[in-house]
Amino acid sequence: MSLLSLAIWTPIVFGVVLLALGRDEQAGAVRWIALIGAVISFLVTLPLYGGFKIDTAAMQFVEKSMWIERFNVNYHLGVDGISLWFVLLTAFINVVVVIAGWEVITRRVNQYMGAFLILSGLMIGVFCALDGMLFYVFFEATLIPMYLIIGIWGGPNKIYAAFKFFLYTLLGSLLMLVALIFLYTKSGGSFDLLTWHKLPLSGTAQTLLFFSFFAAFAVKVPMWPVHTWLPDVHVEAPTGGSAVLAAIMLKLGAYGFLRFSMPIAPDASREWAWLMIALSLIAVVYVGLVAMVQKDMKKLVAYSSVAHMGFVTLGFFIFNTIGVSGGLVQMIAHGFVSAAMFLSIGVLYDRVHSREIASYGGVVNTMPKFTAFALLFAMANCGLPGTAGFVGEWMVILGAVRFNFWIGFASATALIFGAAYTLWMFKRVYLGPVANDHVRDLTDINAREFLMLAMLAVAVLYMGIYPKPFTDVMDVSVTELLRHVALSKLN
Repeated sequence: MSLLSLAIWTPIVFGVVLLALGRDEQAGAVRWIALIGAVISFLVTLPLYGGFKIDTAAMQFVEKSMWIERFNVNYHLGVDGISLWFVLLTAFINVVVVIAGWEVITRRVNQYMGAFLILSGLMIGVFCALDGMLFYVFFEATLIPMYLIIGIWGGPNKIYAAFKFFLYTLLGSLLMLVALIFLYTKSGGSFDLLTWHKLPLSGTAQTLLFFSFFAAFAVKVPMWPVHTWLPDVHVEAPTGGSAVLAAIMLKLGAYGFLRFSMPIAPDASREWAWLMIALSLIAVVYVGLVAMVQKDMKKLVAYSSVAHMGFVTLGFFIFNTIGVSGGLVQMIAHGFVSAAMFLSIGVLYDRVHSREIASYGGVVNTMPKFTAFALLFAMANCGLPGTAGFVGEWMVILGAVRFNFWIGFASATALIFGAAYTLWMFKRVYLGPVANDHVRDLTDINAREFLMLAMLAVAVLYMGIYPKPFTDVMDVSVTELLRHVALSKLN
């Protein structure tokens, strides 16, 4: 097995082993096996970065073997500068989530940990797949463990939220399946993604394909106005589920635009870029305003995720190098910051069993260590320079100003809204005198929670202070993608 297969199947194998263990009486052993599995799964991804060549846009670590011979479906994997960091990010977040659920989950522990490990492997498969049908299988399969995570370990309305999540994302993906079958017939019976990138398609075919892919990927991002499932799901999902959903699963949709929509339908992507920019700006500005009036901390951070992902799609469809690279950097940064925000809310919820902002006040007086972490993550969510949250947004705004000053100006206003809703929440939850007996009885974070938050804090600060390793990996691949989109009419 090559490195990519190891990255995909190591967590899945550990997940299946955990499912086989069964009883909650074995919970202690289950937790340790889950942690060992998550750590090994992360370690096997590190050689990908160590052996990655940053001076080529070609796919690397490629492996290909026949899967379904009759339909010419291949088990075809590879990564380039666009996808590499998401493999590492997924494996890293999986380690954090296993640590986060260590003491919190007390029933069906093996199924909970197993679901996350299997989900991690499937999401890595999405980022590595170079066969259209293989991509679709991984893309859809991620719904199953997340549906179970929400439906079994979620809040009071977990069944409603799980169904809403499943139906929205599944229905959007059905049009993508039609598009994949069309491309299969058009290419003479091939599901090879790199072959599809070179197909000479008419303007009408490109437009239909673009909107077919849009139906699947826009729901997953989620873009306005198909974002309404996200707040409901976040509120009901367990803390680990919210962290993985925000940190990784939303990125599957944005990644799809770069891997499918732009290279396969480049003319249509340029033609409809105005629509993508408009929807992105609405997400950035309007959804930011919606976040300001939320009373539930999880809902506030969920709406903030929609606004931050608006920066990603905006960066992609302004078609300049700094904008697309900024969108990718923002995706990685949002993975760290959003996971940290949701896990911080989980720390409070585990103690008080309320997500309402009004239930708190003066937390700094009883949890000073935790408040220091929460302040860092709040600053990163605002886009403070020196944190991961700043780098991607700044690059996207710079690219947008180069594209059109007023689009850049409109996107920059979102930084004001982001600071407003994040700092207002921080003030009401953490600052001031102790507001009630619940807060007075709080105990500061333990060693496990400190480790979980410290891992994310290091990632947030490292990326904010020294983003060069992240941008160096993606530069050549982004340049090649934009060259392909720009030259498509000439070909």
